[in-house]
Amino acid sequence: MNIRRSAALVAATVVIGAAAAPAAVADGASPSPKVVTPSGLYGKGDPTYDGVWRQSLAFVAQDTVGVKPADKAVDWLAGQQCQGGGFAAFRAVPGKECDKKTVVDSNSTAAAVQALAAVGGRDGEVDLGVGWLKKNQNADGGWGYNPGGASDANSTSVVIGALVAAGEKPAEVKSSTGKSGMDALAELALPCSEGKDGGAFAYQPDKKGKLAANADATAASVLGSLGSGFAPGKGDAPDAYTCENGRKPADLAHNGAVYLQNQLNTHEYLKSQLAGAEDQPDFGNTADAVAAVAAAEGVKYTKDPYAWLEKNAGDWAKQSGPAAYAQLIFAAHATGNDPRDFGGTDLVSALNETGPAPASAKSGDSASDEKKKDDDKGGFGTWWIVGVMFVAAVGAGFLLSGRKKQQL
Repeated sequence: MNIRRSAALVAATVVIGAAAAPAAVADGASPSPKVVTPSGLYGKGDPTYDGVWRQSLAFVAQDTVGVKPADKAVDWLAGQQCQGGGFAAFRAVPGKECDKKTVVDSNSTAAAVQALAAVGGRDGEVDLGVGWLKKNQNADGGWGYNPGGASDANSTSVVIGALVAAGEKPAEVKSSTGKSGMDALAELALPCSEGKDGGAFAYQPDKKGKLAANADATAASVLGSLGSGFAPGKGDAPDAYTCENGRKPADLAHNGAVYLQNQLNTHEYLKSQLAGAEDQPDFGNTADAVAAVAAAEGVKYTKDPYAWLEKNAGDWAKQSGPAAYAQLIFAAHATGNDPRDFGGTDLVSALNETGPAPASAKSGDSASDEKKKDDDKGGFGTWWIVGVMFVAAVGAGFLLSGRKKQQL
């Protein structure tokens, strides 16, 4: 999901809006000389703006395919939490008490809550994170990136996903004015009367209160309206390709998906929405849109854009790192495709290789299978060499006797 990419841009340039991540945040970028990438962290790029985010997406993606991350990777993420429950984008010294200079945010916190809920065994950290999110809910029911900031569709949606992951009912998590995150999203949805933009969601209202359609915010809001986290399941909605009047969360999710379908039908991909950017595909936003449409409407309208991703997104993911691999895994999961065969790329193995070796994986994880093959080959080779040397030294009869004793 592009929420973190928007948030990274906000943090780096203090520009509020949804956009692609700056090059410095991409995994292919070199780490800052002052930042040492921790051994438990996924990705080798500078983690200053996205360490917690990419780690969290990696965990949720691994959970969808039965991979359990290494303990040190989970410990690193849990250690990023401040004593009040919030998470910053990255803290160079995990476990150190946070102070007033520590900039915690809703996106990092909500992502970490989803991730720690997925790996299990971290109820204390999850509950503490949920408490922080509830404490920082805005009066309109939504959340902004920073505590006290104006609510935006992306932040509100990722928080809703965190609440669901933690076992909460988002519609029942209400502000002091009785508003929920669902209410906040409804206020950011464009009505069907807006023509080609009808059904879309805005990131935030502009200074005059006007809403502008934003595909990034719409993909996030479709999942938020469905009460889904990063990894939605495949939907099974009625075959409807028009924006329908209605303000219930399910109606808003459908309308947002219809808007995204129309966008994807134009090119099979979404274009970058970063101001001043070249007219080029936005791979991450396209993956998010595919997952959102599949979750709301089923896979019928995602076959062509998913095929486009399979053909074109591999190099982008390799350059961008763990969060990108996770986004593609989410798209594969939502559309019922195999993430281990993504246009010839094993997304699961590729993701696993960006961090410490997983603690365990279900059968079928090629990285795990290859390791097992290597172990088996190494084991056989070692015993064969030892056996030959043993026979040469003391005779085959003594070797067989020794093996019988070893089995007892």
